[in-house]
Amino acid sequence: MNGPRTGDDPVALWASARVTELLDGQDVTVRLPKYGSAAWRQLAGDDPRRYAATITAAEMWRRFGDEDDLLQWFREAHHARPPLASRKTLAELNKAAKPKPAHQLRAAPGWPPVAIPGRPGWSRHLVNGEQVDLPHNNRSGAAAA
Repeated sequence: MNGPRTGDDPVALWASARVTELLDGQDVTVRLPKYGSAAWRQLAGDDPRRYAATITAAEMWRRFGDEDDLLQWFREAHHARPPLASRKTLAELNKAAKPKPAHQLRAAPGWPPVAIPGRPGWSRHLVNGEQVDLPHNNRSGAAAA
């Protein structure tokens, strides 16, 4: 199943070790009852299979969520994946990763002034059809004093 491999997951390692300890000497060919099922409820309160089933259920919940989530995972896992040939080539990925030219900051008619990145306190205004950089709140077009 998808998810971390047991060897990479300390919680899964702990759960596996506890279940192994609990079932030591038990008939491992007999399947554990599902947590909360009638068979699970019929086990004695101190039966190690009861604890092993509980730990197994908790670990499945931790790794895969509820049953609906697990079923959805199975449905998605069985979907055909696009062939490798349809993916972008390394050259296409490199081209897409190249930096793009910076967006040209422009004030627009009917909109408030735009703050200028890298120039705190300055905004770009549209004054008489021209782009003008002015100190904050100076809309007159006059030079700052």
